[in-house]
Amino acid sequence: MNEIVAIDLGSNSFRVLVYDCLNHQVLGEHNEVVGMADGLNKTKCISFEAQERVINAIKNSSEKLKYDPSKAVCVTTAAMRLAENSSQVLSYFKEQTGAKFNIIDGKEEARLTLLAVKYALKREKINDSKFILLDIGGGSTEIIVSDGDDFICESFNFGIVTLTQKHNNYEELNLELQGYKTKMEYFLTENGVKTEEFTFVATAGTPTTIAAIKLGQDFFHYDKDEVNGTKISIKDLDECLELFRNSSTSTITKLVGKGRVEFIEVGTFIYKSVFEVLNKKESIVLDDGLREGVAINSCLLR
Repeated sequence: MNEIVAIDLGSNSFRVLVYDCLNHQVLGEHNEVVGMADGLNKTKCISFEAQERVINAIKNSSEKLKYDPSKAVCVTTAAMRLAENSSQVLSYFKEQTGAKFNIIDGKEEARLTLLAVKYALKREKINDSKFILLDIGGGSTEIIVSDGDDFICESFNFGIVTLTQKHNNYEELNLELQGYKTKMEYFLTENGVKTEEFTFVATAGTPTTIAAIKLGQDFFHYDKDEVNGTKISIKDLDECLELFRNSSTSTITKLVGKGRVEFIEVGTFIYKSVFEVLNKKESIVLDDGLREGVAINSCLLR
């Protein structure tokens, strides 16, 4: 069989990909918000409610895509790295669904995401020789500097879910983001990265949502083929922030999808902060990310 099923269980999203290794084509996919990191800041544990959402997502997607969870390549990231009950949770998932999840660290997450993005840039006929990749997750944010065959990365311990649930006002949020901006600047300076030499690329839910809104799409009419390669500016981010502030919850839900409404503003602020750190005028958005990297990596290992 030339098919691989890859599952990426993130801090907020659950994403499945059925991938044809021979032709490097997507045969099927499933995306669902499961809110793994919900309440993690306070309890340090994955809640039982979140665990049940994940189990239901695995069962729903396996029925939809006709795959065996026990044979899927399953990875999980920041929320599970932080949770004190991760081993018990993963045992429960295996017991209930057969899915065997591997907790990957920030560097492996970066490597696999980078692999997917390099394939995507080639597919979109965009120069992939030197770029800085931003991956905004629910519980962590990764900065990856890719220079030819070499890369360096740093995983920062904040994401859209954890920051949203930690702060009650914009002043507190901006203060913490200033601290992370300083850490990002130090990472780049310490490694001698001249940001003006690198293209700025962004992946994950916030950038793709912003790109979709710019293209006139909404959650129910999302076309990743159109989103891929879209260029986003700080002006686009400011316009989205204005839209979110002045729209009803039902309008925002239609735009970004259920389970993302309360996090999209913070995600946009994070995205804007990285624009400022890199001193960039535009960012190229790609839908490809960790799950694609897991699939491609598994194909290459065969």
